[in-house]
Amino acid sequence: MTMLSLPSPAITLRHFSWALVRQLVRWRFPGVRSISTDALAAWLAQPNPPVLLDVRDAEEFAVSHLPNAYHAPTVEAVRHLPVEANTPIVAYCSVGYRSAQFAKQLQDAGFAQAVNLEGSIFQWANEGRSLVHNNHTTQSVHPYNVLWQGLLKPSVPREK
Repeated sequence: MTMLSLPSPAITLRHFSWALVRQLVRWRFPGVRSISTDALAAWLAQPNPPVLLDVRDAEEFAVSHLPNAYHAPTVEAVRHLPVEANTPIVAYCSVGYRSAQFAKQLQDAGFAQAVNLEGSIFQWANEGRSLVHNNHTTQSVHPYNVLWQGLLKPSVPREK
């Protein structure tokens, strides 16, 4: 007799939670396009990659961020960057909610090519993709809060 192997409850809960987060973001920000982590990774490997904007708090950015990302938590901060209105922009946060909201604000301010990174830095880290801290590679991610840190795989180091 063969035993049925079921995923652990933690894996099932994390998968279900990610599905809820994605649906919430799509429902709350229907006019904001999203890009997957796979598509972004491919785009970053091409000539003329998009501008990456980390919209998290300074404390979160200080722990780690995507390589070459700017910390720009406000539209005013973006206006001080070498970014023109027609520049492709990918905004990200912890899970994609704050960055979708920010991408909407950027679109409203005339940055028509602003998109949201679906799953944001948590999904990026869960996939083992490159993060940096003080110009050095790291795997650590700021957990944002007790609720959202449950979306990180247990193997992803959390640092505050």
